[in-house]
Amino acid sequence: MLEREEYVEQSYFFRSMIERMALSESAQELLKSLRDEVLSTTKLPLALDFMAAELRLTGTLHTAMAKLPHYFTPFQTYLMAEAERATGRFDFRTALEILRREADYRAAGTTPQGMFLYQFECLCRNRLGYDRGLEAIAGDPIFDAKWRPWIETVRRQAGFVDFADLVYVRSELYARRQAQQADADSDEGVAAAESSSPSKAVLFGEKEGRIALANRRKDPLYLFAALQRQLGYPTVPRPLTASESPNAIPTLQRQIQRLETRLKLLEEEHRGGIDITKFYGDSPGKPTAG
Repeated sequence: MLEREEYVEQSYFFRSMIERMALSESAQELLKSLRDEVLSTTKLPLALDFMAAELRLTGTLHTAMAKLPHYFTPFQTYLMAEAERATGRFDFRTALEILRREADYRAAGTTPQGMFLYQFECLCRNRLGYDRGLEAIAGDPIFDAKWRPWIETVRRQAGFVDFADLVYVRSELYARRQAQQADADSDEGVAAAESSSPSKAVLFGEKEGRIALANRRKDPLYLFAALQRQLGYPTVPRPLTASESPNAIPTLQRQIQRLETRLKLLEEEHRGGIDITKFYGDSPGKPTAG
């Protein structure tokens, strides 16, 4: 885990990248200018120098982040790699916004519960791979030895077992109910099987357990939204649609103009041929008719 000032500067870096990319500035120029703007007492300027050199060499940023595991988490590197993948559909600006909000959350003080739910929702909303995504999440230093086996369980069972059930059985609410049931069985003289077996680590609080119990057999996005409302967990940015893109309308207009031109050419050809003389430009010395 880094110091708070590192996350504050990371948030400023990601936010500035989003804002200045809209002005059509190149990535190399952005890294060069932001390197002078961020706080020099942090390690971010050194990271930006390395990222700029890697960008000139490979044309990507995630390769540089992968070589700085002591500064960037595996999840940050995974998001950037997915955004820079040539065949992918994950928007680069959405990845930067996710990283910005994550840095803000870390700077304000985070918990393993809130960080895991935020990162897992990012995978769900943007349709990123659960296998590699959860592997990257497990590599975050905020998760200790109790969390990593459970994340591996989620990695194996995601899509087969309701996510709300996975959260509920690792909550304080479930552990308390199991203890009460074990006590009741002991009072009746019944040997409970679970009382002799080692209990699993409790990872979520009672409130998370109640919210998960109330959202069983429902869309996981409802669970995430309830946790954000009730416990103040960070919200995940929505993926940008084509209508939200600032270049969508001009692009559609150009496509419509091309279609209209093609239709006119087809109509002229159907009527008897295309008059290509109208595409000639006026040249000096060209004789005039008559």
